[in-house]
Amino acid sequence: MSDRVRITEVGPRDGLQNESGVIPTESKIRLVELCARSGVDEVEVTSFVSPKWVPQLGDGSDVLRGSMHARNQARRRDRVAFSALVPNDRGMASLKTLMDQLGTLPVDKVSVFTAASETFNRTNTNATVAESIQRFQPVVSEARRLGLRVRGYVSCVVACPFEGAIAPDRVCEVARMLVDVGVDEIDLGDTIGAGRPESIGALLLSVRDALGREWWTPERMTLHLHDTFGRAEACVRTGLDLGVRSFDGSVAGLGGCPYASTPERRAPGNISTETLVRTIRDAGLTTGVDEDALGEAAAYARSIVAKSRSQVS
Repeated sequence: MSDRVRITEVGPRDGLQNESGVIPTESKIRLVELCARSGVDEVEVTSFVSPKWVPQLGDGSDVLRGSMHARNQARRRDRVAFSALVPNDRGMASLKTLMDQLGTLPVDKVSVFTAASETFNRTNTNATVAESIQRFQPVVSEARRLGLRVRGYVSCVVACPFEGAIAPDRVCEVARMLVDVGVDEIDLGDTIGAGRPESIGALLLSVRDALGREWWTPERMTLHLHDTFGRAEACVRTGLDLGVRSFDGSVAGLGGCPYASTPERRAPGNISTETLVRTIRDAGLTTGVDEDALGEAAAYARSIVAKSRSQVS
């Protein structure tokens, strides 16, 4: 079993998507640059979704365009991958338009997302789980043609804000559907941070048994944790003990599912990449991350978010 753990930085996309204040495109580009410089394995830069539904990421093409220098620098230095969420054929059309303008692909990977909860998926995509996965078929086919890898997110793998606890068997069923449609990687998301070491452990063992050990590699299986109740660090340790070697983190802990918040309290976001890297190090495993450079990225992330929130307070 490898001692090297793969880290995907999701702050620029998942971390910022629910911020209500305006964050300038130039600030997002700078955040991407700092994250890439920290030595993470992948930066999820943005999303090609409708600006009507996710206005904060309406400048996705401009952010990717402005991040091309950082991408080229990172690829020459240590092969940091850039990725973007592309949930449907309209999103893929936007990505191809940008590719035609640039004369090159601006990402190495695209992501699609569904949920283990029918209610959550309908709320977010106005589609059943089966319908959402059907929509991925042209995205996966075109990604294959372009030579792009495809990540498949499964949200609500432990619990749903509407349906409550989610059975591991249901997560396995959805994961198999994604495998059947042709994704290269499964990303298991504890969307509202309900996981405990026991529930995360049971989930991971079920998925490993359902998909087979050939999927138990850093390139094929990732764990995405939220720190809503302060248990994400313990869940990382459980994942490591069970052989998970790929995790998502969000610089400065940006993000968080809005359904996990209340009017009185904004829920903590994704596990911070800083905490994730430290937990992995303390477990005697390694990442390629420069913690000083990561700290610089985290300080910048906090500054731009604080400024945007002050505009709406």
